Order: sequence, then structure tokens, then C-alpha cells
Amino acid sequence: MKDAIRELSSLAPLHNEPALEAIESAQRALPDVPHVAVFDTAFHATLAAEAAVYAVPRHWTENWSVRRYGFHGLSVQWAAERVPVPRLVVCHLGGGCSITAVRDGRSVETTMGFSPLEGVPMTTRSGSIDPGALLYLLRERGLSVADLDHALEHESGLKGLSGRSGDVRELEQAEASGDERARLALGVYVHRIAAAVAASAAALGGLDALVFTAGVGEHSAAIRERVCTRLAFLGLALDSAANAFADADADVAAPGSAVRVHIVRAREELVIARAVRTLLADGD
Repeated sequence: MKDAIRELSSLAPLHNEPALEAIESAQRALPDVPHVAVFDTAFHATLAAEAAVYAVPRHWTENWSVRRYGFHGLSVQWAAERVPVPRLVVCHLGGGCSITAVRDGRSVETTMGFSPLEGVPMTTRSGSIDPGALLYLLRERGLSVADLDHALEHESGLKGLSGRSGDVRELEQAEASGDERARLALGVYVHRIAAAVAASAAALGGLDALVFTAGVGEHSAAIRERVCTRLAFLGLALDSAANAFADADADVAAPGSAVRVHIVRAREELVIARAVRTLLADGD
């Protein structure tokens, strides 16, 4: 299993390599107990082919496994269990960000794809970008593959847009002080998130509830309000006071809202623990 995780490190270098180090440290410290890997992509195994397959040469998909896998599955699974409605969209907004459409507890669409780079802008990751722009940078501007990889993973997203920080709290303070680049960064962020939620609602054929989770989703009332304002056409209405003072695990939609809006505390560790217990019990 470690070899497989190592082989796939190029898909998620910010995740797989630290995870391998943690596994190996744990095995050295606790050599006589079982060690279990639980994968963020597993929840998205229910994606239909039309949601998972890229429009690329067929042999890329069949021979090289180039397809959309999705990530943040542990977080989305927990949110879907906490808000069990037929048509749910989960906004996992943290250092990494993804938007997932969940129908009856099963993933049907998600913004992250072959790697955690696809989708909406993140703290330092770009999100989706025209591949033609990347080819231009490689061919015409002399960037190496390593340069491009570093820039997209570590120098893009909110940090790249603002030129200062990928931290939403710092950018909100900077925007309030009149920083135009911070304003643009947050504007792009909100625009892309709202667009992804709308696309997810289209994949579901409607929307019963919207969940915000992870660091930004749980703690930034301003981001939640700005996203929800753009989604009013879906029948979504936010209770501004409830949103401003909410703690985790709260419904902050206005009483008459056709779509409920929930804040859910991310608890991936509980989903992991449950999966490990099930696996070990089955092994007995």
C-alpha cells in the first residue's frame, strides 16, 4: 500500500508525501499494531462516467488512468451525514477548497479532479486554469515543469491574486483597509465558489441544502454571506444575524428560505476512525 501511495504522490504532492512520512513514523513507533490508510477519494467512487471522464484521447483514460477522482471525500461524507437531504451541496473551504454535489448521500459531481489542483481557487493553489495558458508558459516563457508545478501549488490561489497572503482573515482585513488586490482576490474566490455551487445544483436538478465546512467555511461569516447573496436566485436566503454569530453545526438560513444553509464542523477524523474500526472488525 505504501508503494501505491508513493507512486501516486505526483497527483497530490502536498498530501501523499507527508502522509507517507506519518505512516512510516507511526510504524516505527508502534510496530505491533495494525496501520490503516483511509482515502479521501473513496467517497467519490459513485461519480458517473459523465462526471468522471475527461474529454481527452481515450487511451489516456484507459491506459494511464487520467480521469476525475475528487478529494475531500471524508469531509463531504461527514457533512452529508449531518445534513441528510436528497440534494445537498457541500462547500469544503479551507487551505484546499472543493464543492461537491451529493444526491441521497452519494457524490455525483465535485470540483477537484485528477489532482487537488482542479476546481475553485484555494489558499495557494490555482484551481482550474485553461491548459492553453500552461502550454504557453512552457513553450513561450521558458518555465520548466518544476517551475510550473511550484507556482500552481504554492504561489497561486488567494496568495497569487493578492500578492501578499492566502489567509482569508488577513485578506478581509486588508480589503477593509482599501487594498484593491485583496478585494480582487476575495472577489474571484467568491465568484468561483458561487458558480461551482450553481453548477452543482444543476447536476442535482435543484438544491435542498448548502453546507459550509472546514476552516474558512466554518469561520468566515463574510465569505458565507457573499456566496449566499450570489445564490439568491436559487431561493436561498441567509439569516444575517444567525450567520454573523453562528458557531459550528448551525442552520443559518432565514426562516422562509427554500434552501437551508448549514455550518458543519469538519470531523474527518471520526469518519477515519469508523472506517478503521469496520476494517479491523471485518478482519477478525
